[in-house]
Amino acid sequence: MDEHIIEALGKAKVVIRDGKVVEVGEPIIEFCPLFLDHRDIKTLNKDIIQENMQFRVDDFGMCKKNRQLKMKDFLAFGISETLCTLLRENIIDCAVMVCEGCGTVIVDSPELSQGVGGRVSGLVSTTPIPEVIEAIGPNNVVDRENASINQVEGAKLALKNGFNKIAITLANPNDAIELRKLEKELNESNNEKSNDLVEFYLFAVHTTGLSREESEIIFDYCDVVTSCASKHLRDIANERKSFSVGQSIPIFAATDIGEKFLKLRLDAIGGPKPKKDNPKLPYPLI
Repeated sequence: MDEHIIEALGKAKVVIRDGKVVEVGEPIIEFCPLFLDHRDIKTLNKDIIQENMQFRVDDFGMCKKNRQLKMKDFLAFGISETLCTLLRENIIDCAVMVCEGCGTVIVDSPELSQGVGGRVSGLVSTTPIPEVIEAIGPNNVVDRENASINQVEGAKLALKNGFNKIAITLANPNDAIELRKLEKELNESNNEKSNDLVEFYLFAVHTTGLSREESEIIFDYCDVVTSCASKHLRDIANERKSFSVGQSIPIFAATDIGEKFLKLRLDAIGGPKPKKDNPKLPYPLI
């Protein structure tokens, strides 16, 4: 029996076993503007969440062996959409992401990065699905036996596979610290004559509920930060006057390279959309 645990739609805990949503917890967020715009969901509750998650299972095979892995853009602006653009423009070599049925994976295809991350977020744990591992490529999966989630090991596997410019999605602030430490150690150990410097680009995802201290770590160590329903990230971005894209659920640039990445994505979709007078925000912000 396979089991996949996801935090979704208001950060509710959702358990999926053998293609069925078997457990749904209470969401900590009541309203998300993304789901209002795309699914006309005005209030997040357990029934709505169960229906939406089962729809994903049945529609594109989330958590199943027939998982559709390649997708076109789902949102105009999101982390997976930005990674898709960076891969398409050869700005990065690959992205370390998380996929149900595989755990931590390496992708170097724009459509695959979008398919892996575009409609699934907040994966807490998963178990192996051999068909999905085979489709991703066994050499691109960190832990084929257990499908564990480990972004630091994902970065190491990407390096082993010959990639140097590596984007990494992460939800744990401690991962950001460890990845920057690894990046520094690798570059210090490189031959001074070598041009093969390692470059990690860190993308913070699934940030709802981070503490102020955790949010500061994210901004100190990451390049691109999605706000989700985080009050602290919005406050810090405002204090630091960070470049951002979007109003309801902004994505922030925490570094100059992060700003460059977001502007590249803006160029790819024809520039920013007109600003709204009163954009709807997630409720509550926590």
